[in-house]
Amino acid sequence: MRVVTLSEPDDFDGWRDAARGLITEDVPPDDVVWQVGDEPVDLFAIVADPAPAPPPGAFSVPRAFIDLARSAILGSDPERFALLYTLLARLRREPKLIEDRADPLVRRLDRIAKDVRRDIHKMRAFLRFREVEEDGTTRFVAWFEPDHHIVRANAAFFVNRFASMRWSILTPEVSIHWDGKALSEGPGASKADAPDGDPTEEVWKTYYASIFNPARVKIGAMLKEMPKKYWKNMPETALVPGLLAAAQARESGMIAKARDNVGGNSLIAWEALRDEAAGCTRCPLYKPATQTVFGEGPVDAPLMFVGEQPGDQEDIAGRPFVGPAGQMFDKAMAEAGVDRSRAYVTNAVKHFKFEQRGKRRIHAKPGAGEVDACRWWIEQEQMLIKPKVTVALGATAARSLFGKVMTIGRERGRALQLPDGGEAWITVHPSYLLRLPDPVLAAEEYARFVEDLRVIGGRTD
Repeated sequence: MRVVTLSEPDDFDGWRDAARGLITEDVPPDDVVWQVGDEPVDLFAIVADPAPAPPPGAFSVPRAFIDLARSAILGSDPERFALLYTLLARLRREPKLIEDRADPLVRRLDRIAKDVRRDIHKMRAFLRFREVEEDGTTRFVAWFEPDHHIVRANAAFFVNRFASMRWSILTPEVSIHWDGKALSEGPGASKADAPDGDPTEEVWKTYYASIFNPARVKIGAMLKEMPKKYWKNMPETALVPGLLAAAQARESGMIAKARDNVGGNSLIAWEALRDEAAGCTRCPLYKPATQTVFGEGPVDAPLMFVGEQPGDQEDIAGRPFVGPAGQMFDKAMAEAGVDRSRAYVTNAVKHFKFEQRGKRRIHAKPGAGEVDACRWWIEQEQMLIKPKVTVALGATAARSLFGKVMTIGRERGRALQLPDGGEAWITVHPSYLLRLPDPVLAAEEYARFVEDLRVIGGRTD
């Protein structure tokens, strides 16, 4: 057995030099023990001599392997050195192996490297400096607990970003210090060695609380990107539970009103929901739009129609279905014998998405993320209105209601069941009829649309 002792757990250069020498001697991976510092040694192993320089041109490896090794070496997996040497030995026989992402060894090392890169990102995103006075000068100190051996590899980022500051980053394994000119290392520390806070934090907390918008918060996504383990070291995250609780309390109050349909409470709840939606910033569409265009109609409507999004005229008026498509819809409803005044109309997306061309604003189809961001409002409207039948006008509305892509041609003309158990139908959007260039085809499609509405209207009798 050969024992290779590395100076540090992130000693890439030491591992590379030793691996080169072992490969030139054809030492099998099973005959090598890798250790860091004074770790216990296998009693039957022998310490390896300094690795000999490899003969010129004897063996080369793909650049992808070097990149993989540089990241994986920083991992916390105790087998990472042996795994990389095993892969190196196999690459000598199988030069294309690094490209086989289905190979278990390559896949495992890829996973280690991915976890390392994620930890590097988390350190950059969630590390917080706190100001301290030290011998009459100011120093900024931060505490961080990485999952992997990434501190030295990450040091250059903080030097470049905070070059004019004097700072220290303390971690359980190693500490790094920057005095404005040179970087130095120190032993590991404990959280007690780091300051608890500073006056700037109170200002930052006040600012964060004032800009916190619960309508944009997706708790699952937030926890995925910012796990709770980082919260304790970030001043603003201490506020998040209380801010979320307040938002959820308001949401629960609206839902409770929605479920209580006695004594006209549904109208009160709907008005509260509409007012809440007026300040919606769940997706970026609110920025260029004039205003939120919420649903409209009686809160006890037996029919609920869901379109795609407001158009130019709807965006200006603040009401749905008032433009050319809305006028086409009103005409078709009348011909179908469906009382338009007893229908609730809304849109899958509540803000107008458009492209500016000169003075004109041209309709742009909303993306899946924008539709998903607005689904919360549609679900609340459905809960309040409790329609007997919900109608999706077009593919975007169908995706919003069913949570997946629906094909109009296949699903049109028959009753469907919504995820909540309600009845739904799918037909075309009136704007589709306006875009048909062939007058004969347009007349045929319009007649078919009217027939759809006639059948749907009969479902509420």
